Amino acid sequence: MISLYVHLPFCRSRCIYCDFYSTTLQGDVMARYVDALERECQQRLDGKDNIYKCTRVHTIYIGGGTPSLLPPDLLQRLFDFVGKSFSIAPDAEVTVEANPDDISRQWLQSLKETPVNRISMGVQTFSNPLLRFLSRRHDAQQAISAVRLCQEAGYGNVSIDLIYGLPGQTMSQWQSDVEQALSLGITHLSAYSLTFEEGTRLDTMLRKGLVEEADEELSRQMYHFLMSATEKAGFQHYEISNFAKPGFHSRHNSCYWQGTPYLGLGAGAHSYDGERTRRANLPDIKAYIAASADVPHETEVLSDSELYDEFIMTRLRTAVGIPLSELPLQDRNYCLAAAEPHLSNGRLCLRDDHLCLTKQGIFTSNDIISDLMK
Repeated sequence: MISLYVHLPFCRSRCIYCDFYSTTLQGDVMARYVDALERECQQRLDGKDNIYKCTRVHTIYIGGGTPSLLPPDLLQRLFDFVGKSFSIAPDAEVTVEANPDDISRQWLQSLKETPVNRISMGVQTFSNPLLRFLSRRHDAQQAISAVRLCQEAGYGNVSIDLIYGLPGQTMSQWQSDVEQALSLGITHLSAYSLTFEEGTRLDTMLRKGLVEEADEELSRQMYHFLMSATEKAGFQHYEISNFAKPGFHSRHNSCYWQGTPYLGLGAGAHSYDGERTRRANLPDIKAYIAASADVPHETEVLSDSELYDEFIMTRLRTAVGIPLSELPLQDRNYCLAAAEPHLSNGRLCLRDDHLCLTKQGIFTSNDIISDLMK
């Protein structure tokens, strides 16, 4: 089985921190883009990528951009050709990303006509001043109302995203954000430390001295509170940035961390054959729509050392950790030797032949991962 990712790059406006590929083009370009998605889907299944001839799909993720901007009839068209092209497992996890201000009873009613059973909502913060700073289109009350509307419509699997370490964000604001999120009855929470990505407006503001990065110790305290609060609320900390109620781990995102095959459709979408070949569609919507044959893309074939490094980086981010039995003997010995200092100081532990981060180790995970890589 494979996972399917579909990238919808449309946004009304760009948030100052985001570096995902997006465009503010709308109107008839959306319909032409969906046409191009269907064309790429068929070409990929008819092409030389043998791994993608397996048409049994167990997760689908509609990401962006802002997928909730796509008109309902086009979203239905998308699922129509996906349903014809793939055999969707009866228990498939089907996620769509949405902005709180796009969610209405009418939108949710139209969503009921699709296989979507999971909604991932970009909230980021419940502080109205910080939302305005980030150029988000919604306010705190819209976010709260959107979660409740989803639940009232029968969507029992709702995830929200939060960001911590924002310029000017206080500890009390972050505590309020986490407590508000957990009070809403959500099943999944993703929380990310703010990064200043090159090319974003936020990065330009930083370089001009208009904003300052959050204090490292404050960010550490925010993350510590996040771990404590989610644990008390019954959430499992299953990946460095992800927390879920039992049974509600993101199955789609887990595919990325476990190295299983996934097919990415759309401008800027990525694919992986589960072996050593990655493909990245170029982030150019006009070129994507205009392509009559294979869409513009780049491929990368990973070397043995690159495969090892990715294995270490992705697996150690998860609570399951690095399954040492899946490493060739030479790589296993190398990994254990590199891990020894961190095992000694309590930042790593061995559990059922898996090398795992401890709670202490999570705070220095980047350094530990770097030490274990070749």
